[in-house]
Amino acid sequence: MDDPRRHPSAHPLPDARDDVNRERHIPDTPQTRSPTHRLAFTDTEFLSRQDMRPVRLQLELLKAHVTLEEAGIESTVVMFGGARVPSPGAAGSAPAGLAALSPFYEEARKFAQQVTARSMETGGTHNVIVTGGGPGVMEAGNLGAGQANGVSIGLGIVLPHEQAPNPYVTPELSFNFHYFAIRKMHFLMRASVITVFPGGFGTLDELFEALTLIQTGRMARVPILLFGEAFWTSIINWDALAQSGTINRDDLGLFTYVETADQAMAALDAQGVTF
Repeated sequence: MDDPRRHPSAHPLPDARDDVNRERHIPDTPQTRSPTHRLAFTDTEFLSRQDMRPVRLQLELLKAHVTLEEAGIESTVVMFGGARVPSPGAAGSAPAGLAALSPFYEEARKFAQQVTARSMETGGTHNVIVTGGGPGVMEAGNLGAGQANGVSIGLGIVLPHEQAPNPYVTPELSFNFHYFAIRKMHFLMRASVITVFPGGFGTLDELFEALTLIQTGRMARVPILLFGEAFWTSIINWDALAQSGTINRDDLGLFTYVETADQAMAALDAQGVTF
């Protein structure tokens, strides 16, 4: 199939990429060296101005959307979870609390592998694994997808400390965001399943965003699987929320506890998720 990104525009007006190339070869003069002479869409100083925030928000939404559309990604299985959860090989040097969570790394890997293997049976465009692209549970998800010979998505975010994407994200589907809000939109826009492994503030934020959108009818209901009942019931008193009346008792049915990849796959089958 022809790649539309590599061909000139079909309409009679100049293609923007042609002008970008022409700009590289214009004579060097005081006028052409001036920032005002740069094409607006190639001027990173201009695009980084505070009053260009609405444009940057739109660009972050569109870049990932257009790329995923071109890749044929139709639906995703979201994997939220802690960046600090160690792999089995690193558990020995981790603090005791994190070492105890290490089994979830392996369950995340197995789950992603099983989901991707099923997805590949129908072309590999439905129920594609998407993670935050970082270490821990995210790395396990991308690793498992690759072990099933499928692609996986990484939606990274610029953080104060340097963090490259984990090496298992499909390079052509590795994204980097400035805005948390746009990143979270991309997690949920194509979600057919949401899985949440033990994690910290970021994982809790992602979980409650999804629960809120579904509870309020702003998002279609999809299965939400919480890996590790003991972990979740120890950090969130769900029953207290229901007893106080701040949520309905029925809202506790928005999620299902599972412990293993096999249990998760069985839960998806029981809830009618198709691959």
